[in-house]
Amino acid sequence: MRKESLQFLKDLIAAPSPSGFEQPAQRVVRARMEQYADEIITDVHGNVRCVKNPDHPLRVMLAGHVDQIGFIVRYINDEGYLYFAPIGGIDPSIVVGTRVTIHSKNGPVPGVIGRTAIHLLKPEERGKQIDMEKLFIDIGAKDREAAEKLVAVADPITFAVEFQELDGDICAAAGFDDKMGTFVVMEALRLLAERKIDCSVHAVATVQEEIGLRGAQTSCYCIDPAVGIAVDVTHASDYPGCDKTKQGDVKLGGGPVIARGPNINPVLGEMLQRVAEDKKIPHHVEAAARGTGTDANVMQLSRRGVATALVSVPNRYMHTAVEVLSLSDLENTAKLVAETIAKINEDLDFTPM
Repeated sequence: MRKESLQFLKDLIAAPSPSGFEQPAQRVVRARMEQYADEIITDVHGNVRCVKNPDHPLRVMLAGHVDQIGFIVRYINDEGYLYFAPIGGIDPSIVVGTRVTIHSKNGPVPGVIGRTAIHLLKPEERGKQIDMEKLFIDIGAKDREAAEKLVAVADPITFAVEFQELDGDICAAAGFDDKMGTFVVMEALRLLAERKIDCSVHAVATVQEEIGLRGAQTSCYCIDPAVGIAVDVTHASDYPGCDKTKQGDVKLGGGPVIARGPNINPVLGEMLQRVAEDKKIPHHVEAAARGTGTDANVMQLSRRGVATALVSVPNRYMHTAVEVLSLSDLENTAKLVAETIAKINEDLDFTPM
């Protein structure tokens, strides 16, 4: 991966952006894309739209949501411990014992999520499902007054796990879902920056996907595209315990995953597959039997309907602090999206026949 592109990805990962608090990541996107976009717009909802050929009547929307799962401070007790609520879908079993960062108005505050040690639990309490409402964050404060000098109710919280390079081109980080998607759609726009294309491209870092696909819904309504491509993660099935009969055979390094099913426009879906084959881009095909839990769902249903596709990147350990993916998959996904857009023009009819 190009050095500056990798730095962009690392900067995105480092920018805290739980749903509703995406401003640091938004600033990273704007700074990166100033040299590649003809126009950059941040709307009232917070979606950041980077546009090429803004005046062309045929509009194509790319969506990669920039928000990540996280937490929010809901109460500070007399002893200075913080109680919190999840933002987005988080498995309580992966939360205990993790390091977190509370993002206060005065700057980041480190903390750890604690619970009663297993040695002190009653036998009948061991092995029970963890109740997140009973967990707490220890920031080292001696009491409520000391804690309130550092943090406040409603401050957002993220996992304190940095970008880590593993063997080869495999990397781990909290927040690949779906800052990686934002990275891909912006990289696709970069690849198209110097090319002549016959459409207008709106690469959008959408917000609040993790709490209901909200940013994609408002930005798609605003753009009113004819074509939309969402980029998100999907479950890799190449690690122990993952059932390929349910997830399909999806592996890191195998390239982007092109979805097929009722959430996907057949013409656009087949076009993506042809481009992948013609350009010799390694790829998978994924069966999506219903509306997906991605931005593609609301994009497809916007206004009178949008010819929509979903392209995903294989991801291990989704919605944990250690999501794992392949950098080559990111590069190939951006290439697939860019090469597909290069073939879109006003003569194409996306009506299923």
